[in-house]
This record gives sequence, structure tokens and C-alpha cells, in this order.
Amino acid sequence: MHRFLTVGFVLSLSIPTAAAQAQTTLNNAWKCSVVEPVAAVPVTGQADHAYSVYQVKCAAVNGQVAGVKEKEGTATEFAEVMGSSNKGHGIFVETLENGDMITYDYQFTSTMNGKVATSASNTWTMVSGTGKAKGIKGSGSCKGKSDADGSLSLECTGSYTMGM
Repeated sequence: MHRFLTVGFVLSLSIPTAAAQAQTTLNNAWKCSVVEPVAAVPVTGQADHAYSVYQVKCAAVNGQVAGVKEKEGTATEFAEVMGSSNKGHGIFVETLENGDMITYDYQFTSTMNGKVATSASNTWTMVSGTGKAKGIKGSGSCKGKSDADGSLSLECTGSYTMGM
């Protein structure tokens, strides 16, 4: 009997928490600047193989988080370049219209034709937020390709929960 009451008590505590942390769908789009590596280090003895570090500025085309319109963000990336293929990871810091910020961690791959991405994709995780986004957690993915001007257009989907 004591065990049943304990389990029942624990379950009753978790129901409000689960309801308060309902998943919200995220659908957004971004337009990001042309990638200009700040530093590129070639791998000795391996043609078309290098590591590079750079930042990319992005503007939200559409989307919102917790009812607040998305505005802009900066991606800081570390990439391994092998011929026309890139893979790597980065941190994206997004600023919402109200000034709140969300930090994402992500891994990406892309296929390049010179400086133009013929395809790009990533998987991301929301790791922290400020203001209204404090305690946010989520995950998802993006797919995209370069536009004629060399900028990158991304369509992203995922879901998130708000912190308490």
C-alpha cells in the first residue's frame, strides 16, 4: 500500500510538469551571408583538404519562438573541407524581435561548387535562452542551398519546450 501511494504521489507531481512543457512546433526560414573563411589551414600532403573557421550572419525570413518573431543570428562554424564536401559543427546565437537570445548547437554537411552551396543540411539543438526564452530546449533540422548571389537560404523545422 505504501509503495502504491508513493508512485501515485510522484505521478501526480509529474502531470502538471508534463502539461507545462508541451512541445511546440517550429517552422522558420533564414537567409545567410556568403561564407568567407577567417582562417583556413590546409592538411599537409592532401590536396583539397583543409580546416576552416568563420562566421555567417543570418536574417530571419519568417518564424517565431514562444510568440516572438525571429529577427537575426550569427553562426560561428568550424568546418572540414574535402574537395566539394564540407562537414562540421557550430554555435548559432539568435536574437528575437524583443531582444531575447537563443543559443543553438549544430552539426552540418554541405556540397559546394566553389563558394556556392548546391546543398546544405544540419541538425540542431537549442541549448539555452534568455528572457522569455530562458530554459528553452528543442531540436530539429534545416535544409537549404545557395541563391544566385551566393547567400544561403535555409528552411528549418523542429520542436521545443519552454523552461519553467
